[in-house]
Amino acid sequence: MKKKILVIEDDTDILEITTSVLNQAKFDVSGSEGTNDIIDLVKSQQPDLVLTDYMLPGLSGGQICTLLKNNKDTAGIPVVLMSAYKKEAIAIGNFSFDAYIKKPFDINYLVSVIRKLIN
Repeated sequence: MKKKILVIEDDTDILEITTSVLNQAKFDVSGSEGTNDIIDLVKSQQPDLVLTDYMLPGLSGGQICTLLKNNKDTAGIPVVLMSAYKKEAIAIGNFSFDAYIKKPFDINYLVSVIRKLIN
Protein backbone atom coordinates (compact mmCIF):
# COMPACT_ATOMS: atom_id res chain seq x y z
CA MET A 1 0.00 0.00 0.00
CA LYS A 2 1.24 3.49 -0.88
CA LYS A 3 2.22 5.82 1.93
CA LYS A 4 0.04 8.93 2.16
CA ILE A 5 1.50 12.42 2.18
CA LEU A 6 -0.38 15.63 2.84
CA VAL A 7 1.30 18.64 1.22
CA ILE A 8 0.34 22.08 2.52
CA GLU A 9 1.61 24.80 0.18
CA ASP A 10 -0.04 28.07 -0.87
CA ASP A 11 2.02 28.51 -4.05
CA THR A 12 0.01 26.52 -6.60
CA ASP A 13 3.04 25.95 -8.86
CA ILE A 14 5.12 24.50 -6.03
CA LEU A 15 2.14 22.45 -4.82
CA GLU A 16 1.64 21.05 -8.32
CA ILE A 17 5.33 20.22 -8.82
CA THR A 18 5.71 18.69 -5.37
CA THR A 19 2.57 16.60 -5.82
CA SER A 20 3.76 15.39 -9.21
CA VAL A 21 7.23 14.49 -7.93
CA LEU A 22 5.85 12.60 -4.94
CA ASN A 23 3.28 10.78 -7.08
CA GLN A 24 6.11 9.67 -9.39
CA ALA A 25 7.96 8.43 -6.31
CA LYS A 26 4.95 6.16 -5.64
CA PHE A 27 3.38 8.11 -2.79
CA ASP A 28 -0.34 8.80 -2.46
CA VAL A 29 -0.43 12.59 -2.30
CA SER A 30 -3.13 15.09 -1.41
CA GLY A 31 -2.63 18.83 -1.30
CA SER A 32 -3.99 21.84 0.49
CA GLU A 33 -3.21 25.51 -0.02
CA GLY A 34 -3.46 26.19 3.70
CA THR A 35 -5.89 25.53 6.47
CA ASN A 36 -6.89 26.81 9.83
CA ASP A 37 -8.54 23.50 10.77
CA ILE A 38 -5.44 21.38 10.31
CA ILE A 39 -6.32 18.82 12.98
CA ASP A 40 -9.62 17.98 11.27
CA LEU A 41 -7.89 17.82 7.87
CA VAL A 42 -5.18 15.47 9.12
CA LYS A 43 -7.68 13.27 10.96
CA SER A 44 -9.80 12.96 7.80
CA GLN A 45 -6.85 12.41 5.42
CA GLN A 46 -4.84 10.18 7.80
CA PRO A 47 -1.49 10.89 6.13
CA ASP A 48 1.70 9.04 7.00
CA LEU A 49 3.57 12.37 6.75
CA VAL A 50 2.76 16.08 6.49
CA LEU A 51 4.92 18.29 4.27
CA THR A 52 4.20 21.95 4.91
CA ASP A 53 5.50 25.28 3.77
CA TYR A 54 6.40 27.72 6.53
CA MET A 55 4.81 30.89 5.12
CA LEU A 56 1.10 30.24 4.64
CA PRO A 57 -2.07 32.33 4.87
CA GLY A 58 -3.71 31.79 8.25
CA LEU A 59 -1.60 29.44 10.33
CA SER A 60 2.12 29.26 9.57
CA GLY A 61 3.79 25.93 8.94
CA GLY A 62 5.40 26.28 12.35
CA GLN A 63 2.02 26.71 14.00
CA ILE A 64 0.67 23.74 12.05
CA CYS A 65 3.58 21.62 13.24
CA THR A 66 3.05 22.69 16.86
CA LEU A 67 -0.67 21.90 16.70
CA LEU A 68 -0.03 18.46 15.21
CA LYS A 69 2.73 17.58 17.67
CA ASN A 70 0.64 18.72 20.66
CA ASN A 71 -2.45 16.70 19.68
CA LYS A 72 -2.48 13.10 20.95
CA ASP A 73 -4.16 11.86 17.75
CA THR A 74 -1.60 13.42 15.37
CA ALA A 75 1.60 13.68 17.46
CA GLY A 76 3.16 10.60 15.87
CA ILE A 77 2.86 11.86 12.30
CA PRO A 78 6.20 13.12 10.95
CA VAL A 79 6.14 16.75 9.83
CA VAL A 80 8.58 18.13 7.28
CA LEU A 81 8.82 21.90 7.20
CA MET A 82 10.00 23.57 4.00
CA SER A 83 10.89 27.21 3.57
CA ALA A 84 13.13 29.74 1.90
CA TYR A 85 13.95 31.05 5.38
CA LYS A 86 17.12 29.88 7.06
CA LYS A 87 16.64 26.88 9.32
CA GLU A 88 18.21 28.74 12.22
CA ALA A 89 15.59 31.50 12.03
CA ILE A 90 12.74 29.00 12.02
CA ALA A 91 14.30 26.77 14.70
CA ILE A 92 14.00 29.63 17.18
CA GLY A 93 10.26 28.91 17.22
CA ASN A 94 10.93 25.34 18.44
CA PHE A 95 8.14 23.83 16.36
CA SER A 96 9.35 20.21 16.79
CA PHE A 97 9.38 19.42 13.07
CA ASP A 98 10.98 16.12 12.11
CA ALA A 99 12.92 17.50 9.15
CA TYR A 100 13.58 20.81 7.44
CA ILE A 101 14.01 21.32 3.70
CA LYS A 102 15.28 24.60 2.32
CA LYS A 103 13.61 26.04 -0.78
CA PRO A 104 14.45 25.76 -3.57
CA PHE A 105 14.89 22.06 -2.87
CA ASP A 106 16.41 19.17 -4.76
CA ILE A 107 13.61 16.74 -5.59
CA ASN A 108 15.77 13.68 -4.95
CA TYR A 109 16.68 15.04 -1.52
CA LEU A 110 13.01 15.71 -0.75
CA VAL A 111 12.03 12.15 -1.65
CA SER A 112 14.93 10.66 0.34
CA VAL A 113 14.03 12.65 3.48
CA ILE A 114 10.40 11.55 3.23
CA ARG A 115 11.34 7.91 2.70
CA LYS A 116 13.63 7.95 5.74
CA LEU A 117 10.84 9.31 7.94
CA ILE A 118 8.05 6.94 6.89
CA ASN A 119 9.82 3.67 6.11
